[in-house]
Amino acid sequence: MPQLTVEGVGSFEVPMGKRLVLALVDEAQVDQLHACGGNSRCTTCRVEFVAGQPTRMTKAEQGTLAARQITGARLSCQITCDQDMSVRIVSRLAGSGRADSGKRPTDALAPEPVEWIE
Repeated sequence: MPQLTVEGVGSFEVPMGKRLVLALVDEAQVDQLHACGGNSRCTTCRVEFVAGQPTRMTKAEQGTLAARQITGARLSCQITCDQDMSVRIVSRLAGSGRADSGKRPTDALAPEPVEWIE
């Protein structure tokens, strides 16, 4: 099982292939935002990688980051935990002014079809 380290929170074993956004919520118990429900639309699930950044990216994530001109961050809703990684949380519910974190993302990556950029 991959090891997920969340800066300032701790390290956690995560089921292979689990979406990073869900691992942050379930295993790390972080109040990670995911306002669009994990569909690569809102960018509230942003994280910064400290180590172990995946080399591949979904086409949806690439398009969303480019459209919002975001650099140096990734969308946790578009990443699967298939290796050890260490992240810094960028967007949390606390201090956001939002009523909740957003609809829980599905277990599978979305939106469909998932296309990978290597």
